[in-house]
Amino acid sequence: MSNILKPHLQHIAVGTLRCLTADMVEKAKSGHPGMPIGMSTIAFVLWKYFYRASGKDPTWINRDRFILSNGHGCALQYALLHLTGYESMPMEQLQKLRTLDSNTPGHPEWFHTDGVDATTGPLGQGMCNSIGMAVAECHLSKRFNRNELKLFDHYTYVFCGDGDLMEGMSTEGMSFAGHQQLNKVIVFYDDNRITIDGSTDLTFTQDTAMVARGLGWHVIEVHDADSNLLRIKEAIETARLVTNKPSMIICKTTIGYGTKQEGTAKAHGTALGEDSVRMLKKFCGFNPDDHFIIPSIVREEFEKISDRNAKYLQEWNDMTQKYANSHKSEWEMLMRMRRGEIEDSLEKFLPKFEDEKSMATRMCSHEVLNGIFKIIPAMVGGSADLTPSNLTDIEGQKDFQPHSREGRYFRFGVREHGMCSISNGILYHGLLRTYVGTFLNFASYGLGAIRLSALAQLPNIFVLTHDSIGLGEDGPTHQPIEVLTALRAIPNMNVIRPADGRETSGAYLSAIKTLKTPTCLALSRQNVPPIKNSSIEKTLKGAYILEQDENPDVILVATGSEVQLIVEAKKQLNERQINVRTISMPSWELFDAQPLEYRQEIFTAGIPCLSVEAASIIGWSKYSHHQIGMLNFGASGKYTDVYEKNQITTRNVVESSIKLIDRYKKSAPSLILAPLKEEKAL
Repeated sequence: MSNILKPHLQHIAVGTLRCLTADMVEKAKSGHPGMPIGMSTIAFVLWKYFYRASGKDPTWINRDRFILSNGHGCALQYALLHLTGYESMPMEQLQKLRTLDSNTPGHPEWFHTDGVDATTGPLGQGMCNSIGMAVAECHLSKRFNRNELKLFDHYTYVFCGDGDLMEGMSTEGMSFAGHQQLNKVIVFYDDNRITIDGSTDLTFTQDTAMVARGLGWHVIEVHDADSNLLRIKEAIETARLVTNKPSMIICKTTIGYGTKQEGTAKAHGTALGEDSVRMLKKFCGFNPDDHFIIPSIVREEFEKISDRNAKYLQEWNDMTQKYANSHKSEWEMLMRMRRGEIEDSLEKFLPKFEDEKSMATRMCSHEVLNGIFKIIPAMVGGSADLTPSNLTDIEGQKDFQPHSREGRYFRFGVREHGMCSISNGILYHGLLRTYVGTFLNFASYGLGAIRLSALAQLPNIFVLTHDSIGLGEDGPTHQPIEVLTALRAIPNMNVIRPADGRETSGAYLSAIKTLKTPTCLALSRQNVPPIKNSSIEKTLKGAYILEQDENPDVILVATGSEVQLIVEAKKQLNERQINVRTISMPSWELFDAQPLEYRQEIFTAGIPCLSVEAASIIGWSKYSHHQIGMLNFGASGKYTDVYEKNQITTRNVVESSIKLIDRYKKSAPSLILAPLKEEKAL
């Protein structure tokens, strides 16, 4: 403990962080000053003595990760990035907090700001993201470290608050981390006993230390974290010595410490006001008339931190040269993983599904996963307890467990939200690719994390089976009639609902090749027949013509298990001398990305169009003039009976098509597809 800073200097350094963050929020007249002021002691000690990351290479793969799960306190993280020399965080960026196009948005954003390791905001997400990062470090160290050549040997540090721990997903993640004995994740709980509503006595009186211990965590309590830097340092040192548990350091802090709003909810989410900021500066020994001041001795102290971490980075780079020379094949594999490359041609390993066997697309998915897994060394995956139903397992592959860290299959348990967020964390780490599985209906449980996959441009693959009323006997509680609509509403999200095996292979081809967009695969429980003229390659276009007669009177379009209905309907309509074009449309998003000319070839002006999907019809009016789908919740019974009850049948397709054609006999329907903003209408 002899190297602890002298009390005067540590007081100035912590005071600098407190006053700097208060000035940032005050200038913005918006933000959350209370947490940064209260957690400045912990942040300074962590950065000064433990945290290893460098602005000279913000993507250094062996850097420590820092996750601000209580992301509203981002002023503190931005101040630390500025002080440790990140080029993207000059002083003018601190002065632009929460302004448009700045590097200092209102919550941290991963791809937006160098030095930010995860897009946090919705509380609890960062907790689970951090556990995913710890999983990645643990797995990669087992696969690639060789004796003294340790490519992966870093910690994940997390700041969280009361709100994070109230969110149920945090308990999901902590339970998973405790079971997995992930000792390299250390959480600092800002126990300031305040939320937006007021004192936590209103809602949150659990014994968090006991809860965390019950979930398998090592717990350390620091009762005077406002000022006792030595105790904070000792707590971190102790946590780093624990080898079989994650650690939580409960830091008793005072929100808005040293301000007029100290210890109250008023310090949480609004600017403090000029008088209160002046009071804070006097409390910290600063001139209350100065703004955004960083004393030279504090700059010098943080420059020492930056220099030390740059030295660690250089030592690691030197070590990798030795590793590359002595373990050439492993190093080359690792570099391919980092570049997002695979070991061979993906198309060569995709099942072609050339026989005439009917299969559920979840079963097709299992064949595809097992076909391509061997050539994607970066791929890891798992399921939320539904492996025998999702068919997400890889034959012969070990589970990731405390005794088998090299395993690439994860048993997430019944923790859908935690699973999706943990998999995001694995992707944030930067080397692995992920797929995770549950029922489509339970994507609703993980929707917050799924949305952040899209926002953060993470190429997660969500394997969502039991995709419709075709689920049958489990009934309306499990039949996802609205979930496709919810997923399709998310920007930067590809939703693919394949009709058969070939389209399932095409769906995975799209998902693997897409590096900045997540993919949701909606897969059937019930068997579906192979569709004539279905195509792996054409699946990537989102929609394509299966069959068409000359001068079609009507266009029939469907997705997934309902494509077979329009195929049969065409035969029956042909018997009535009605010409038909049938379209399989596995993905709206992939289709909308095609050139306007192609889209207008598929949905041609002047031809009425009818769509069929065993889900909500919301959104289909963009493509069709009449929709057959779900207008209510499903029912419990054989899936064929449930389809019949809801009139999603070939008979209804035929009858509705005839009525639709009759409706437009006198006036041709207008073209549905509007040109995109950047396109000119033909």
